[in-house]
Amino acid sequence: MQTDNQNKIAIELKQINKSYQKGSNNVVVHDNFNLSIAEGEFVALMGPSGLGKSTLLHLIGGLDLPTSGSVIIGAQRIDTLSEGKLSTWRAENIGFVFQSHHLLPVLTAQGNVELPLLLTPLDNKQRKQHASLALRLVGMEERAKHLPKELSGGQEQRVAIARAIVSDPKIILCDEPTGNLDRKTADEILSLLTTLNKDYGKTIVMVTHDLRASEYASRVINLEQYIDAGKQSQLSAVEG
Repeated sequence: MQTDNQNKIAIELKQINKSYQKGSNNVVVHDNFNLSIAEGEFVALMGPSGLGKSTLLHLIGGLDLPTSGSVIIGAQRIDTLSEGKLSTWRAENIGFVFQSHHLLPVLTAQGNVELPLLLTPLDNKQRKQHASLALRLVGMEERAKHLPKELSGGQEQRVAIARAIVSDPKIILCDEPTGNLDRKTADEILSLLTTLNKDYGKTIVMVTHDLRASEYASRVINLEQYIDAGKQSQLSAVEG
C-alpha cells in the first residue's frame, strides 16, 4: 500500500513565508520554504531548535496559516479555507500526537478517544464503536474505562494515538511523540506508528530530536541542511 502511493503527493508546501511580531521585531520563521511529501511516507523532521519544525506541523495540520504561500493537502488548498471549513477539514483528515498527551483528566480513555468524533455526524453508539476499535488497534481496549492518572506514560501516549486515528485521518502529525518516554516505551510507540504507516497506509510526519526515533522513518529531513540546500538552489537559479 505504501509503495503504490509513492507517486501521489499528500502534502505540498509552496513558497511558504511565515513570520510574526515579537515586540517591535518581525521574526521570520520560514522564508520561501518548499516541501513535498508523498502519500504513505513516514517522514522525520530533525534539526536544532528554532528552525520552525513544529510550525511546519501546525501549517500542515491547519492549526496555523502562512504569512504567504500555499499549503496543499491532497487536492485541497487549506490556507484559503474559512475557519469553520478548516475545522471540519482538520477533523476529517488530520490526527495529532504531541509530546504532552493532552488527555482530559476527567474523562476515561474511551471518553478522550471519542472527543474528535463530536465534530462528526456519528451518533453516540457509533462514536463508542469507533473509539473501541481505535483503542483495540493500539492495545488499550482493556484500559478503556481508566482515567489518565491511572495509566503509565506509554499507555497515555497509546490513548493519544487512538484519539488521533479514531476518525481514520489520512495524515498523522507527531510532535516529539516519545520525548517524555523511556527507551523501551518509546520504541513500542514508534513501532505502533510504523504499523499505522505500513499496514494502514497513514502518511506520518514526525518532529523529533531523537536519532533512534528517526530510524523508524522512511525519510529523514535535517531541516537545517534542507533549508541551506534550498537557498543554494535559489541562488544558483538566479546566477544562472
